[in-house]
Amino acid sequence: MRTRSTFSISFWISTSRMEDNTAKIYARITINSQRANMSLKYTIPTEIWDSKGSRVLGRTKEAQEINTYLMEVESELFQCYRELRSKSPHITPQMVKARYFGEDENQITLKALFEYHNLHGAHALGKATLSHYKTTQKYLLCYLKKQYKCDDCCLSQLNHQFIVGFETYLRKLHPIHHHGRLSNNGAMKHIQRLRKMVRVALHNEWIEKYPFQKFKIRIERKEREFLNMPELQKIQDYHTGIERLRIVKDLFVFSCYTGIAYCDIMNLCEDNLVKGIDGRYWISSKRLKTKNSFKLPLMGPAISIIKRYQYHPKRKPEKLLPEISNQKLNSYLKEIADACEIKKNITFHMARHTFATTITLSNGVPIETVSKILGHTELATTQIYARVLDRKISKDMSGLESILESMFSDTRGDTGSFGNSEF
Repeated sequence: MRTRSTFSISFWISTSRMEDNTAKIYARITINSQRANMSLKYTIPTEIWDSKGSRVLGRTKEAQEINTYLMEVESELFQCYRELRSKSPHITPQMVKARYFGEDENQITLKALFEYHNLHGAHALGKATLSHYKTTQKYLLCYLKKQYKCDDCCLSQLNHQFIVGFETYLRKLHPIHHHGRLSNNGAMKHIQRLRKMVRVALHNEWIEKYPFQKFKIRIERKEREFLNMPELQKIQDYHTGIERLRIVKDLFVFSCYTGIAYCDIMNLCEDNLVKGIDGRYWISSKRLKTKNSFKLPLMGPAISIIKRYQYHPKRKPEKLLPEISNQKLNSYLKEIADACEIKKNITFHMARHTFATTITLSNGVPIETVSKILGHTELATTQIYARVLDRKISKDMSGLESILESMFSDTRGDTGSFGNSEF
């Protein structure tokens, strides 16, 4: 079913810019209540303009010449509209105007913007991040096909209505290999990527107006799940005769005690294992995602796991640990969680959260140190993990209670206690 649109052309004179009772003639293109004005080359006395008929009054040679010209302009604009309409049902007045003046051939399209972004922005993006951008671009083209029945569009067509429509499309989307529809944050991430690409177009002066001016991206703050110490201990103590589960358990525990992400663990080589200034073994590497360097001394469980796979047949000679796909890791972790009777939805990335929260921050390691170990660019990123655990609250408050009790006894000589009492 073709989308119907209203199209009209009208002529008028600009009396607000009148000089000596003369005014310029303008053409106005209107499509679905959107307008675009274009100045014509004639200036006429205001008294000879027929506002109802949109023509010049009189039978003079000049009047006939102007009226003939207006008819030609009207005919050519209508032809431009028909040509554009044959290619896409989504037409704007600006597109008709650009076609009339021969400017539309130089207009950048959405696909061209994608190609420019992926070519010139790839060096600053990790492989996984670039893959996310390509997914966003795929969804945008699917949205164009479904909503506007076209394969591409000019950047001048991007407006607030386009973005709102794309958001609605994403919220109803049910991607392949996905448990359900996209979450709010999933949809907003795609719109954030579109916004970044549109900014590239704005900086290159390919668009005049910023279509995100009145659109607000709404990210819902969510708590990052992690394992507490008893849960982590359960996994550490888990024994099985199935080799694939043993490898997955060891990789997960290694990440819990180092905070190293999956892709960075898979890239660890023997050269990344170095002796630190304290004589201990350290990991020194660079994050694949941010290119930030990170260094950290290894704790006992992590060192034991490295030694365990030193001569293991599943480990490639140049690598530090065995390789396994992230998809399989997450799938096998579900088996381990069931065997350990852990109800949480464990993923491999949860190990990084566990390191940040349970292993370091809850045991008094300064957030600046944790941020450096995790390879974060900004401290604000690390603060996502800086939740305060009940055990830490209890420990801190107990210390405060002892201080207050001592102060109270010294100043008042009272032997009363701040401790728990039965009511």
